[in-house]
Amino acid sequence: MAQKGVTRAEDYSKWYNDLVYSADLAEHSDVRGCMVIKPYGYAIWEKMRDVLDIKFKETGHSNAYFPLFIPKSYLSKEASHVDGFAKECAVVTHYRLKNAEDGSGVIVDPTAKLEEELIVRPTSETIIWNSYKNWIQSYRDLPILINQWANVVRWEMRTRLFLRTTEFLWQEGHTAHATKAEAIAEAEQMLDVYADFAENYMAMPVIKGRKTESERFAGAEDTLCIEAMMQDGKALQAGTSHFLGQNFAKAFEVKFADKEGKLDYVWATSWGVSTRLMGALIMTHSDDEGLVLPPTLAPIQVVAVPIYRTDEELQAITEKIKELAAKLKARGISFKFDDDDNRRPGWKFAHYEVKGVPVRVAMGPRDLENGKAEIARRDTKEKQTVDFEGLDAFIENLLGEIQTNLFERAKAFRATNTKKVDTYEEFKSQIDGGGFFLAHWDGTKETESKIKEETQATIRCIALDQEQEEGVCMVTGKPSAGRVIFAKAY
Repeated sequence: MAQKGVTRAEDYSKWYNDLVYSADLAEHSDVRGCMVIKPYGYAIWEKMRDVLDIKFKETGHSNAYFPLFIPKSYLSKEASHVDGFAKECAVVTHYRLKNAEDGSGVIVDPTAKLEEELIVRPTSETIIWNSYKNWIQSYRDLPILINQWANVVRWEMRTRLFLRTTEFLWQEGHTAHATKAEAIAEAEQMLDVYADFAENYMAMPVIKGRKTESERFAGAEDTLCIEAMMQDGKALQAGTSHFLGQNFAKAFEVKFADKEGKLDYVWATSWGVSTRLMGALIMTHSDDEGLVLPPTLAPIQVVAVPIYRTDEELQAITEKIKELAAKLKARGISFKFDDDDNRRPGWKFAHYEVKGVPVRVAMGPRDLENGKAEIARRDTKEKQTVDFEGLDAFIENLLGEIQTNLFERAKAFRATNTKKVDTYEEFKSQIDGGGFFLAHWDGTKETESKIKEETQATIRCIALDQEQEEGVCMVTGKPSAGRVIFAKAY
């Protein structure tokens, strides 16, 4: 159980890894850098995926699927894009194996070399835009609003379950538009979709912002992002939305005829979130006893544990719990009744605490006799005895309270750990303690690089809602138009 491991205060990294294992979310694979997402972890991801998929379709997008393999020549067509991913690409060079003549096993058949190497998808802009050139001829073909749920591969040297793995799951939106204004509006709209999901489903407060030129997505003209603060004070980039301009359209010769018959290149966006959100969810809310889940994303929102000595007592409790189960189901609340007689109630309480189930119902013979049940909430660990009559409505309200409490708690933590700094000395003396630092920057890559090299902190974003506040750069003393957000990050 997670409570026997290290605490967050003792070793945050080990606490995180222990929790992923003890909550049965994922485990390391024998394939270096890859993970196995276990059923409970995948159930949480499915909840995330399903909510986002509905939101994408509500905003007019359709799902499609494109090849896992990308011809190397495609990546060569957009110079900045290939530079951004060159060091992370897995390359397929052969298409056949054969048995070794000495009987030692299988070997790559040297005669089966591909004429052109294939790149295992690190992201799909190139393969998708190669298709779009066949789909788009006129303004009548626009906009194209496509999303893809897929896996991608980015060769990582240092990996951590969910946060950074060689292969991971994600969605990637790729859209084509007739005008620059439409494409910019699309990128902004999808950022809002991500922020809404993060705050109203993950209960994770985020800052919407713009990346600096150095931190932009490779091949983008503008990158928007949502940034969240984890409980160790580090930032986590939870989602990005990119305005790609006409870069990929020019690289793949994707033109359209406007209403006047004039040819022009189309305008593009791409946007995505990944299983990295699982790491964000864990690190935003969980505690030293295990996982803490917001009710909207919990595979099991309510678990009921009977406490009994005889079969007759179990039967009577079961009948009562079945009534509750039917009422909760009618309210759209997921429910589990754990009557496994191989485990004692105390073990079950600890088990579901580690797995982050938001509400636990316990009922014994005396509770049954009194028409009551014991209710425990995971977020605060508070317990109370509640009348069985109307318990379904009580639980529904309680789930809403837990969702709100988790968001407000995380928001308060972020506020406490966000500070303004005006001097570089002050910044360097405090950055290792974690948190968001609002500081003036002169807007140059050189200063940004110097800060990163000397402190390992990066500019997470320029907040979209930041107030204009003229000042001077904390490093160079040169004029600054406003503060940006610095932090160490995952």
